[in-house]
Amino acid sequence: MNQRRADIVVGLLVAAVLIVGGALSWQAYQRQQAFDQMGSMMGTSMGAVHGTNPLWYVLGTLLVSAVLGGGYLVIRDDLTSSDANDRLQEEVVDPTDSESVESIAEAAQSEENINPESQPKARVLDLLPDDERRILEPILSSPGITQIELRDRSDFSKSKVSQTVSALEKRGLLYRERQGRTYRIYPSDDLQQNQAH
Repeated sequence: MNQRRADIVVGLLVAAVLIVGGALSWQAYQRQQAFDQMGSMMGTSMGAVHGTNPLWYVLGTLLVSAVLGGGYLVIRDDLTSSDANDRLQEEVVDPTDSESVESIAEAAQSEENINPESQPKARVLDLLPDDERRILEPILSSPGITQIELRDRSDFSKSKVSQTVSALEKRGLLYRERQGRTYRIYPSDDLQQNQAH
């Protein structure tokens, strides 16, 4: 959801709270006036039986509106920064714009000219998310590493290491061999052969 749409939704929500709260306050005020008139006709005070004081409705309405609006303003910057990142990722390059094409070509050359055939390890690691890369790098540099050592090197929890290793194993990037109460983890044969080249 972009920031403008979120602003509109929260604005409408706050307006709805103010309208409903105003209507309830007005009803409570009219009820109080009716009881006061009835009490004056009867010569007694009816203040104790007329219901909730309209002031409580007004204060409640203002409090709910302030919490909604203030809460949204607190998280609004987070929404803005994530929207900006999404827009940057969704930008489409116009193929007829020669400057965009040149800048993309320069960016591709500046990535240290990684050739997938000559440096498959670097290519595989570039394609992985950060958490999977933090698990696979030590395995590539120290084949046969235990899950306990891997947990220490990656600074992940035991369950995070186990889940990530399982995901990488399912994709065929590594395999495990049981050793006592832990596993020794090795890169897949394909990855190891490509690394040797």
